[in-house]
Amino acid sequence: MTLLIVIVALLLAGVVWIFNRLVGLRNRARGAWSDIDVQLKRRHDLVGNLVEVVEGYVLHERSTLEEVTKARTHAETARREGAPARAGETENALTGGLRTLFAVAEDYPDLKASDRFLDLQRALVGLEDALQNARRYYNAVVRDLNTRIESFPDLLVAKPFGFSEREFFQLDSAEEAAVPQVEIGSPS
Repeated sequence: MTLLIVIVALLLAGVVWIFNRLVGLRNRARGAWSDIDVQLKRRHDLVGNLVEVVEGYVLHERSTLEEVTKARTHAETARREGAPARAGETENALTGGLRTLFAVAEDYPDLKASDRFLDLQRALVGLEDALQNARRYYNAVVRDLNTRIESFPDLLVAKPFGFSEREFFQLDSAEEAAVPQVEIGSPS
């Protein structure tokens, strides 16, 4: 009888240990997504300011500005929804719009010489680096959580207690994953 109690106690302790480890990973994934959410919010705010500055210089490039604004709106909506896969898609579109915006800016020497524009470019470069680091951390935590949920014996605890896999925040290609190239040089 004592042996049975010891075995049950060990099994119960194992279940509690696995459960607590899964809860820790789930909470780290939530926290990591929250970090990405903050970086994306900062990015979207910065893009809005960048569009405002560019708008004053390039009035006849209205379609480019509208595309970037539209991409920013979609990205902001996806960020609020908290769905990493959808956020990745919309951020890809926003990154493409930013590339076009910077290409347009190259044709305007006064814009390229603007201190406000240069400050926004510098801020965007720093923010893109921070966002890339936040993505890496989030995806590493999600990988660990998903691996635990799918691995024995953790899956015996994960499924009954409602733990589910999380989506990765991924970009579609290496080109889209690259930080937008922003030239910050002296005014011509």
